[in-house]
Amino acid sequence: MADASLIAKLFSLEGQVAVVTGGTGVLGGAMARGLAQAGARVGILGRRREQAEAVAAEITAAGGVAMALPADVLDQSQLETASRAVLQNWGQLDILVNAAGGNLAAATISPDKTFFDLPIEAFRQVFDLNLLGTVLPTQVFGAAMTKAAAGEQPKGCVINISSMGAIRVISRVVGYSAAKAAIDNFTRWLAVELAQKYGSGLRVNAIAPGFFVGDQNRALLLNPDGTLTARGQTIISHTPAGRFGTPDELLGALIWLCSPGASFVNGVVVPVDGGFAITSGV
Repeated sequence: MADASLIAKLFSLEGQVAVVTGGTGVLGGAMARGLAQAGARVGILGRRREQAEAVAAEITAAGGVAMALPADVLDQSQLETASRAVLQNWGQLDILVNAAGGNLAAATISPDKTFFDLPIEAFRQVFDLNLLGTVLPTQVFGAAMTKAAAGEQPKGCVINISSMGAIRVISRVVGYSAAKAAIDNFTRWLAVELAQKYGSGLRVNAIAPGFFVGDQNRALLLNPDGTLTARGQTIISHTPAGRFGTPDELLGALIWLCSPGASFVNGVVVPVDGGFAITSGV
């Protein structure tokens, strides 16, 4: 039987430093709080300074350690400033969660439109936010992970956020789906690249959330009275769990992937979706 202290160590993040992009959002904020509860010091990166400070203050009030990192994930200079702040305050960087992302109404295909009506600029904005908004932070913060003391192997992990839209065709969300499919490929590619050039201590994995109610999709999934919209009902009918996920249900997969317990896990995309990805709906 495994020793209880060994199990605790396998899933502890004590002494680690994490940065969560999109940490001011519903899912990103939940992940930042979860990392802090597991023992990590957490940088909350987002464009909205006040919201980033509020999330950091909440973590601190609960006994954790956090700082706000106001920055745009598409601005390399701002990301580099944030990285310097982390290293100056905490001296290391072990975990990067790329939770920034989202969609634009203009980059979706409404029922009365076709693909040929799609504004390419809106498509580009969504693609840039989700893909480049993952690639750029990974370049900046990932570079810090490759620095190791003499004689030591670099260590760290990157967690990207995929989507059901990357693996199943979901109507309307063409720009978002294409970008998240690219995230899956980037995750696998970078996992190989970093392991081959820096050793097995650097890992890259992804989480693919199913359907969670957030600020961006609330009106698409729920009516003002809290009942399901037609689209929300379609999603629930194709989700064996029969409900939407709650943000804290991402934490088990997140903490596992970041912890020593996943030291031999690299290049995977883990669905947290209530079974949506595996059902045909029949």
